[in-house]
Amino acid sequence: MRITHVLQFTEHHRYYTFRGFSLSPLDMRMLSLIYQPMIGTSAISLYQLLYHQVMEGRTGYSAVESHRMLFLALGLEMNERGRKKLLDDTSRLEAVGMLQTSRLAMPDNDDVVYEYELSAPLAPDEFFRNQHLTLLLRDQIGKYSVIALRESFSSKEPDELAEARWHKENISVPFYELFRLNTSNVDDELEQALTEVAPARQPAPQKPLSSETAGLTAGELLMRFPRGAGNRKYVERLRSDADGMAQINYVAYKYNIGAADVCRLLDEDGVFTAQGELLVEELQLRANQLYRQDKKRESDRQRVMAKSQAAARETSDTEDEEEYGVPEELYMEVPKRLEGRCDIHQYNMLMRNEPHTRFLQRYFPGAVPDMIDRTFERIDLNYKLPAAVINVLIHYVIGTNDSQRVTKTFIEAVASNMLLKQVDTFEKAVRYVREQQVIESARGTAGGAVSGSGRGRGRPSGSASRKPAIPIVQEQEQAGGAPSAEKLEELRRLARKLDGK
Repeated sequence: MRITHVLQFTEHHRYYTFRGFSLSPLDMRMLSLIYQPMIGTSAISLYQLLYHQVMEGRTGYSAVESHRMLFLALGLEMNERGRKKLLDDTSRLEAVGMLQTSRLAMPDNDDVVYEYELSAPLAPDEFFRNQHLTLLLRDQIGKYSVIALRESFSSKEPDELAEARWHKENISVPFYELFRLNTSNVDDELEQALTEVAPARQPAPQKPLSSETAGLTAGELLMRFPRGAGNRKYVERLRSDADGMAQINYVAYKYNIGAADVCRLLDEDGVFTAQGELLVEELQLRANQLYRQDKKRESDRQRVMAKSQAAARETSDTEDEEEYGVPEELYMEVPKRLEGRCDIHQYNMLMRNEPHTRFLQRYFPGAVPDMIDRTFERIDLNYKLPAAVINVLIHYVIGTNDSQRVTKTFIEAVASNMLLKQVDTFEKAVRYVREQQVIESARGTAGGAVSGSGRGRGRPSGSASRKPAIPIVQEQEQAGGAPSAEKLEELRRLARKLDGK
């Protein structure tokens, strides 16, 4: 809580609590085993005290009370020391996302009321996907305790199920196959009554859409999907398949395609298996073909954008596509052409987390040249290199400002050598590039493509040159300047012999 003056927050000021949820037994375990070691016992006690201000089994607002009640319930002294302790506890709850504090003031009145809006603890899966919260817990209790806690929140799959390879078939009955609603008569009175008794304030969504997905939902796809299509039953299952929707959103984000084009791709044969499982690689291949066709039809199309305006209005939390951090020891220098547009931390985070199509766009003011775009698309689809590794390759090839490197032969030679050396992670790719830079510096060359070659650009490690070593005839100057008489006579004899005289 940000308080600029100590008298702005005293035991005489009033407050109220708002919550739109109810704690489950799993939430209580999260509070005691996860959040309490991070923020302390007193902060958890304050959270539970504020929670119980609203009657159990209900949501909404509490009565307006004086802060004096909080001080007495928590055993705090009503002086500066007690106020600082209460401010510290609220700040800890706000930092981990369990509390939002607001201050309400009337324009013509000095009276101030504080609002405490509580949020539910994260579920175990969401919590351990959150990198900074996991690292904070690790700093408090240690790495091995974190691992043990993570395992304690889930029941293991029975050995009988884990070892067998079952054929899974979804036999659930959809709503409209079982129930028929009478929609012919519209009950205006019921709708008006429900609107009048609805709470004026809705709780904030616990899991907003990620800024790194297209933001599509299964409902949007079903609205555009043909009812008689053969794949509609598979698309309907996506409403309960969060992983499948996350993969579809990532493909749509990567190739910048909308809901209508996604529906057209999902309606094609071969995108789903006979059991209704989504074939992500096939969907990505067809999305790439659509992406290429659009580029041919419209050369100035903005296929890759930094972040859409819709995603900028949303808070990122689902790490269905998780954002990974980059340690400082793995930082790569910002290329000269990108200096002033991002600092070293932003540049390395983009290189680590962005799809290669979006990362490549940052090096060009307009459209990416066709040769470069096709080359990296082929590396992505055929070589199956991870996106972070391809971005490091882009940094190595394009970010060095060496025009001799930007060739199809050189790029594919480096990518092939990465495959041979099993460079399949961001960390391995950074070490690989640094090794090449050390070798290039030692040999005095600006483009030693691969380790151990040194024979030319783009030639993989250990491969020999196909051209034979041909000695070069160099000019030799005679010390006397003009040839001697014997040399001239020998040349004349040779000329007569060649002329046949």
